[in-house]
Amino acid sequence: MSTTEAHHPTLRTFATDSSHPDDHALRSIFDSRSFWKDFSATTTGPKKGLFQNRYLTHPDGFLEFSRRTVDRCQSIAATVIHASSRDQFRSIPSQLDRLSDSLCRVLDVADFVRMTHPDHAFQEAATDAYSMLFEYMNVLNTTPELKVQLETAAANPEVSALWNEEETMVARILLKDFSRSAIDLSQERRQSFVELSNRVNQLGQSFVRNISSAKSDVSLQHWQLKGMNPVLLHQAAKRTFGGLSIPTVGTVAIAALRSLKDESARRELYVAGRTAPRSQLQTLEEFLQTRAQVAALSGYASYAKMNLSDKLAGTPEAVNLFLQTLLQNNKPRVESEVHQMAQLKSLESLDGSQGHPIGGWDKEYYRSQLIAQKRSKARKPDFLSAYFSLGTVMQGLSRLFNHLYGIRFVPTTTAPGETWNSDVRRLDVFDENQGRIAVLYCDLFARGGKSSNPAHFTLRCSRRISPGEIEEAAHLHPNLDPVQAASDGMATSRNDSTNEIYQLPAIALICDFEPPPPSHHHSNQSEQEPTLLSFRDVQTLFHEMGHAIHSFLGRTAFQVVSGTRCATDFAELPSVLMEYFASDASVLNLFARHWRTGAPLPHSMVSERLAIDRIGEGMETETQILLAMLDQAYHGEEIIRPNNKPKNLDSTRILHDIYARHGTVAEPPETSAQGMFGHLVEYGGT
Repeated sequence: MSTTEAHHPTLRTFATDSSHPDDHALRSIFDSRSFWKDFSATTTGPKKGLFQNRYLTHPDGFLEFSRRTVDRCQSIAATVIHASSRDQFRSIPSQLDRLSDSLCRVLDVADFVRMTHPDHAFQEAATDAYSMLFEYMNVLNTTPELKVQLETAAANPEVSALWNEEETMVARILLKDFSRSAIDLSQERRQSFVELSNRVNQLGQSFVRNISSAKSDVSLQHWQLKGMNPVLLHQAAKRTFGGLSIPTVGTVAIAALRSLKDESARRELYVAGRTAPRSQLQTLEEFLQTRAQVAALSGYASYAKMNLSDKLAGTPEAVNLFLQTLLQNNKPRVESEVHQMAQLKSLESLDGSQGHPIGGWDKEYYRSQLIAQKRSKARKPDFLSAYFSLGTVMQGLSRLFNHLYGIRFVPTTTAPGETWNSDVRRLDVFDENQGRIAVLYCDLFARGGKSSNPAHFTLRCSRRISPGEIEEAAHLHPNLDPVQAASDGMATSRNDSTNEIYQLPAIALICDFEPPPPSHHHSNQSEQEPTLLSFRDVQTLFHEMGHAIHSFLGRTAFQVVSGTRCATDFAELPSVLMEYFASDASVLNLFARHWRTGAPLPHSMVSERLAIDRIGEGMETETQILLAMLDQAYHGEEIIRPNNKPKNLDSTRILHDIYARHGTVAEPPETSAQGMFGHLVEYGGT
């Protein structure tokens, strides 16, 4: 800290700290190909399973993992059902939490592997394991004896008075979960609930897996391509008779919408990129109808009412009122932006006349023109990226977390078979007092076949492993270390003061950043350009790391209440807050340096970038509001009849009705963008 800062203790500053030996390695494993090659070459020893899970050394291990999990769950369920003494009833929250953890150990890992692993054999094995455990979970959720025993324990003051705050919360959450599982219905209707829930899972997987546009490309004539970067066209476009074929989704499509001067070309590309295959829409509509049937069986008028009942918003009425208020407050800003764009469009018209409406296909094009007017003429659009190499940003996150929470990232070599790709980096998370508290797998570089969507995956939650579990594991696996056997081989830690054993949270962070350019043999190796992030990329990384820090620090004795196991809407709070850290001058001072010269980042450049990002922000906010309204409509009471029979559902009509009633910018009637709205599956109704 400088002398001036020392005399002003109320000014919040962060000193740059590069004294720790891990600090240099953290940057280098992401920025230096040669350093990473040498670092990862130290991996030795016998092959271990994915994430060091001893079952997952090969795809067939998922089946054994699942079968052993079901056996354990059956034993735990029997213990709960036959509880009769006060001590046995007292242990029911911890027993049910262990039951939940056992299921999630398989479900969380399988969900990640089926979506991310490059090996199809692993994907298929993970999908089978997920389906098997998901169905068994629904069977447990509809087992009345489990609910009755938990209710009995909670209603007995001699039992519930002995529970601590976490145990009380676990009991309350699980009772709520039981109430949403049709558990009080007849056996026949409970079986129907299980079957419908399984169908929802299958349809949701199919919908997410098949997200695409109906047309993969559009053919444009040469005269329609005016304004497009010729280098980009040469790299990505395919030649056709009299023109070129442009992809309808991805970076090339976005670049085309921002630069093509011909309005008809922009409209054709926009429509194609927002039109889903009919089969995808059919999957979505059956998915929404089946979800509504599940909610009706559970006694709710809609899926939104069921899913919001334990969220911060509480009810669909509260959500829709909030969205309407937000829409109206945002309206003046949108109208101002549309007016500016309409003026530009009039200037481009042949006669210079007014009254040319802005369509959805115009937004990116005229936003780019407004940005070009605002951006400093002395700087290229990517000038800021030189200060944000991937390694320095990861270094900065570690330094920030060290200042705020006393934790830091330590690069760690992996065992053979531990990761799903050779580009994956493992970081162990160390607390200055407690030692290692989490494991973070970073899969941050783009590659063929990998999803382009940034994401945070919980592979395992924090949880205390009881002495009884360790004794049980020692009996079942006499040839293994008891603690490792109890944790399936994944990371654990011991609290030295209490001698308690915890399974550590294991997190996977997925991004799609371009890998460093290939090395040139005649160049100085130390000067090879690393992966440079745009400021939007930096914000994305900070956002996803907000989820991760929630998992790292939300350490509890019970996995049901650990980390991001909370209301879905609240789970976004830490990640949204982290985005604000990304633009704070005192935070950027921790790490933002020019990758070649080491010069610090002038904060005026960030201020300019933020001002540019605010151009069109009203339109983007309105788009998000409309999507939220669409989500509520798709999960509302109009989807199902009073007799629990699904209505005929036209998801495209609902989409265009919402855009027509609430949107400011025209949406072409041909589009069906709901077929690409993947968040409907995981976050539907919230």
